[in-house]
Amino acid sequence: MAFQESSPVCSNAKPGRAAVFLDRDGTINEQMGYINHISRFHLLPGVGRAIRALNECGLPVVVVTNQSGLARGYFPASLLDEVHREMHRLLALEGARVDGIYICPHHPEAKEERYRQHCNCRKPKTGLIEQAATELGLDPASSYIVGDRWSDLRCGAAVGAATVLVLTGYGQGDAAYIGPKQAVQPDYVASDLEEAARWIIARTAAVQE
Repeated sequence: MAFQESSPVCSNAKPGRAAVFLDRDGTINEQMGYINHISRFHLLPGVGRAIRALNECGLPVVVVTNQSGLARGYFPASLLDEVHREMHRLLALEGARVDGIYICPHHPEAKEERYRQHCNCRKPKTGLIEQAATELGLDPASSYIVGDRWSDLRCGAAVGAATVLVLTGYGQGDAAYIGPKQAVQPDYVASDLEEAARWIIARTAAVQE
């Protein structure tokens, strides 16, 4: 079962509507390997503006993130909570918010037995998306998934969502060395989350016309 942290869905959200699912590390914050101390958590430039624009468009924004560092014993659950409180705080300073955070803490080689499993929530599996869709009343097939790894894109494709690869984090390397061999290709490639948000907002407006 995935961990979940959430705040109320925005007032404009309706059951079964589109949402934007965001990877965390390398998409929202700097890719630093494992965030094993709060001092290593830094929002990427433009992220607050990007998420605020999605909020203003009425699109729920949900973070879906693999956190195997928890499973491997590199940091405790309390640090993960601290990091996400800091993320909420920094986004709020820019008038932005996320409507939910869904975490996979599992890994087959986990140090702690409770996390040592082949789960259905570790991306590219779709459990995090399905859980968020059920709990928040969202429609994955009309949604968007944004991330810097091909695992994010495969997860999105599996639920019928539109996929966006950002070239922050591992994005440039994945685009150069992983992507050409993949059957799944992104619907859009963006330099960062701000460009991704502009594309999503424009595409959403076009679909609604």
